[in-house]
Amino acid sequence: MSNSNFYDVTAWPRGNPVDDIGEVINSIINHVKERQQNSDSDGLGKPGAVIYIPPGDYRLRTQVLIDVSFIRIQGSGHGFTSSSIRFNVPEAEWPGLHELWPGGSRILVDLPIHPSQAQDDGAAFRVARSGDPRISSVEFIDFCIDGLHYTGNGPGANPENSYVNGKTGIHVVDPNDSFKVRGMGFIYLEHALTICKADALSIHDNFIAECGTCIELRDWGQASKITDNMIGAGPAGHSIYAENHGGLLITANNVFPRGESSIRLRGVTRSSLTNNRLHSFYPGMVVLEADSSENLVSSNHFLRDHEPWTPFLGVDNGLDDLYGLLRISGSNNSVVGNHFSAIIDQGTIRPDGATPAIIRVESGAGNYIATNHIVARDVHATTSDSCYAAQVDALLSTGAAQDLAVTTVLVESAATGNTVLDSGREDQVVVDRAVNAFRPTPSVPPVGTRR
Repeated sequence: MSNSNFYDVTAWPRGNPVDDIGEVINSIINHVKERQQNSDSDGLGKPGAVIYIPPGDYRLRTQVLIDVSFIRIQGSGHGFTSSSIRFNVPEAEWPGLHELWPGGSRILVDLPIHPSQAQDDGAAFRVARSGDPRISSVEFIDFCIDGLHYTGNGPGANPENSYVNGKTGIHVVDPNDSFKVRGMGFIYLEHALTICKADALSIHDNFIAECGTCIELRDWGQASKITDNMIGAGPAGHSIYAENHGGLLITANNVFPRGESSIRLRGVTRSSLTNNRLHSFYPGMVVLEADSSENLVSSNHFLRDHEPWTPFLGVDNGLDDLYGLLRISGSNNSVVGNHFSAIIDQGTIRPDGATPAIIRVESGAGNYIATNHIVARDVHATTSDSCYAAQVDALLSTGAAQDLAVTTVLVESAATGNTVLDSGREDQVVVDRAVNAFRPTPSVPPVGTRR
């Protein structure tokens, strides 16, 4: 039996999805609203619809406006492949590459962009509906949103490395409930996913990389989750950013370098950052700011090392090594059982002669920092023109390195009533013991002195 609430963009009679899939999807959404006008008809309501995008390339010249609940836009593959690597391969070598563009069910964002426009004006998908109830259960599943090109001033005068083009993948403007973003690919977008005023949002199993900023939860929200994603932002953006959220779960994400931060939480409370693998070329990997309190940061792996790829040498986020890999401004947070690997070339430390900080408590009381393991090594940083080979070599190299002096925990004078246990030796922790509790990690006797 056919279902009148299932739409295939390639079978829809209005518009050409290859030339402008935005026009086609808007026409389908209007048809859904025309057919589903009664909120209650003998116990039946507005079931919404599935809009299916088969594998293929579809240009988007018209912004899609979603203003109805229970809409699923679904493809058959996230289609991610690295445009950054391709744009840094000499053009003469392009004919020998197996692919030049992302694939799957791929939307090519080709909106007109104006420098003075608002961010949501440059969004491929804009979700906006005011009034009650909140727009609910909009789902984006298994397709690729490709911003195509960057246009700003990039390193080495290459605009494709700038992470700037004024384009956004999905921008949710108004209060929303139970949205899902799953199995998606986002690439070459200045902002991949910006969601405002979210309740029970699920961002799960997506590939969001080579975007200026990957995930932004803005304004406020509650009871949402960011789980099992592959994420990597640009040097001026955040991989994961959330503000004024409660009950946020950030778990099992693999966060790649170059984002200005891996996770930045502003005014976030009673939330969990657990079991994430975080990799960065800069300090400020995880930042809890603006009185972010009562959060759990546990069982995460932090890796700070150096940019190995030639096109991005000399690019950083402007922070020095005293800033900390994890920085806290808030109270009653638990930082427990994390692993930190600081693999740094001594000659690159800023300011000169400084001792890098790993965990830095800027302000707050009642923070509990316990049983964190810090490995700090002084390595000679190397570079390569091959992104993949350089990164793998850097990740796998564990030998031929000396111990590096670090401050494992630095508790500022503005922070009192905190507890630091087994997260650094006596000589590695800076804390005022008159107003904070401290128990050092026992020192291991030097080789040759053990009995």
